Amino acid sequence: MGSEDQEKFRMEYQAGKAAFEGGEYRISVQRLEAATALVNPNSRLGGEVQIWLVTAYNANGQVPEAIALCRRLGKHPDLETRKQSKNLLYILEAPQLQRRTEWLTQIPDLAGLSDSDPRARRGSGNLAIAKRNPQASLETEPVDPSEINTKDNQFIWVALLAIAVTMIGLIGFA
Repeated sequence: MGSEDQEKFRMEYQAGKAAFEGGEYRISVQRLEAATALVNPNSRLGGEVQIWLVTAYNANGQVPEAIALCRRLGKHPDLETRKQSKNLLYILEAPQLQRRTEWLTQIPDLAGLSDSDPRARRGSGNLAIAKRNPQASLETEPVDPSEINTKDNQFIWVALLAIAVTMIGLIGFA
């Protein structure tokens, strides 16, 4: 693989991982498939890319593709890739548990809200102020010195006594 291909591979692979970690699974699948095409699939790095691709397939809802690739990786020359594919295949083929609907929390679909809808921005007033004036969020109200508790609570003496007892005990054991 030439240096230009290596750079393209590295960019596709990093972009695929970043998209996966950002929850953009469709883009992750596309980028990782492109990276797989640029690397030797039987190398350790090729196996690593394909393991990422299995998880991206699964996250994107392409479970049959994930299982098929995982089975192929079970015969990969790299031992670590074979182990990971075996573990992933075990998870992918595990039976799905049935969940009662009362156990689940429904998350509302916010795709229909536009950015200009004032109802969509509820609770974000402080954030909007902080974006316009970053210093506003960093400023704090001055503290009245008369409200500060300056009474000695004797903690320092208790701590010093505990340290002294510990030191005497350590010297006694030595």
